[in-house]
Amino acid sequence: MARPLERPTPPDPYSLLPAVASFDVTSTDVAEGQPMTMKQAHPMAGDGAENISPQLSWSGAPEGTKGFVVTCFDPDAPTPSGFWHWLLVDLPADCTSLPSNAGAGDDGLPGTAFHTRNDFGDFAFGGGAPPPNDGPHRYYFVVHAIDTESLGLDQTASAAFVSFNLVFHTLARAIITPTFGD
Repeated sequence: MARPLERPTPPDPYSLLPAVASFDVTSTDVAEGQPMTMKQAHPMAGDGAENISPQLSWSGAPEGTKGFVVTCFDPDAPTPSGFWHWLLVDLPADCTSLPSNAGAGDDGLPGTAFHTRNDFGDFAFGGGAPPPNDGPHRYYFVVHAIDTESLGLDQTASAAFVSFNLVFHTLARAIITPTFGD
């Protein structure tokens, strides 16, 4: 049995960034503060993990929104930098939802949207997989309304670089934060 990784709970990572407006995001697959199922778990989480990104729908983005970026971040990972599970950039402004498993790859994404590499090393969604005995982790699924059609990045952009660029282009954020883990 792995040793518990005792440490303080990190703050909400978005509370550390410049304040922006908010808008609404909902999901038929995940709920605020509630555990995700094995449907949204990475294969490293064990048998039955399906690694399927959740369905997301959003509304109320502010005037001036020219595009969206969807991310999933786990601030509770035992690293100084958290863990990026999903980075889907350059979604068009008329996109207001993603079906379940939209994070499987770039095929079928709207407009010129594409994935950058997550911290698993994949160009796709990577589900929850906290270390054993580490308690529940929070998964911040965030839809960022941006003031440009494109962040001007390509697939080689690191998660930190995508996040850095988002700070300068985010008009508003819609956040839903389920949990996963023991």
